[in-house]
Amino acid sequence: MSTDRDAFLAGDRPDDVAIYIADRAIDDETKLAEYGDRIDDGKLLVVEGEQGRNAFRAATGLDAMAFAKEAMGTEGDIARDLTDGTCPGAGDGDDHDLKFVFAFSEEQNEDVGGLYAEGDVVHAYARCTCGEAYSEKWVVEE
Repeated sequence: MSTDRDAFLAGDRPDDVAIYIADRAIDDETKLAEYGDRIDDGKLLVVEGEQGRNAFRAATGLDAMAFAKEAMGTEGDIARDLTDGTCPGAGDGDDHDLKFVFAFSEEQNEDVGGLYAEGDVVHAYARCTCGEAYSEKWVVEE
């Protein structure tokens, strides 16, 4: 049985967004208790785009697209399941744990070229506990 997360990661939910929020990133875990799937030490939600952007704002206090724009400037490594990441600043002695991820996908578009000609593309944006925002995008594997 395919889950919402599986469908999203396969590029089959381009109108939706995925949000992973680590337990340590929210002051009241009950805010998300009835939403999404319990994953490791957090929650992963896959919801319709506008509703997802609103949920992201409610959980983090940030505008999703402004956050994505901020994170775009720094490349990092984000796990393909959206529940982990490696901060580009890791190794400086600070605490570098993932706080949250916001992601969306775009369908293959050969006219655009580059990655988009190769297949559906997932765009993922993360925030580290040190404050760094970073991003990664990848072609969905068939």
